[in-house]
Amino acid sequence: MKFGAHVSIAGGIDKAPQRANDLGCECFQIFSRSPRGGKPPELRDELVKSFLDECSKYNIAEYYIHTPYYINLCSEKKDLRNSSIAIIKEELKRGSTLDVKYAMTHLGSSKDTGREQAVKLIIESLKKVMDNGDFSTQLLLENTAGQGATVGDSFEELADILEGVREFDIGICIDTAHLFASGYDIRSKERFKETLNIISNTIGIENIKLFHGNDSKVGLGERKDRHEHIGKGKIGIDGFKNIIKSRILDNINMIIETPPNKVGDDIKILKKLRDK
Repeated sequence: MKFGAHVSIAGGIDKAPQRANDLGCECFQIFSRSPRGGKPPELRDELVKSFLDECSKYNIAEYYIHTPYYINLCSEKKDLRNSSIAIIKEELKRGSTLDVKYAMTHLGSSKDTGREQAVKLIIESLKKVMDNGDFSTQLLLENTAGQGATVGDSFEELADILEGVREFDIGICIDTAHLFASGYDIRSKERFKETLNIISNTIGIENIKLFHGNDSKVGLGERKDRHEHIGKGKIGIDGFKNIIKSRILDNINMIIETPPNKVGDDIKILKKLRDK
């Protein structure tokens, strides 16, 4: 298991690898565009070459893209769904240009549609994203904390979506803070084993491609998305130790999305847990 963090692309996407290296990252995650909206920066040939050269310079072979926050694949508004589809498709193309391994996305909110209809719309939308797409970057669906009407907080729901798009190569990114806030406990060996069994019987361990390693400011099942530094939140060190020491998860990398002022310390903590 390798550890990394979400890093800024301020000043150019090719500045990200050095920032990642300075934090002690072995892999990293970026937004390839503003997560709030607007036109993405052009991926000119010289910029792509500079980015790839920097990754090689710092010996970082794996890096990932997170799609913008405003994605909603199950909105009742067709224009918003179509816009979300187009943006994810574009991010997969950009990722393929940059040799990105994974691009992960949130699924959206069922506030105006109801849960069952939302899952149907997500499946339809994902099929449109993947249809005729020749991407080397794999799309991952991220679990949610269950706040509001967001879709994807249960593994049963994610399994239904994966089943609906089984003809495509789509995986799962598990955010530990979201996992905990949505009611899945990983703090003790017993509860961690129970959660693994649920995963195995729904989405399948083999479909987990990446972790977002975040502690949680909120308690088990409180259904709020509040990230905390590793060991400082309600999950605690033992929860991350369980993940890192699990033999069936040891080839899945972990990206930290905690506040940037101490994210380097988070990486050091996780490395120490791995190396013990």
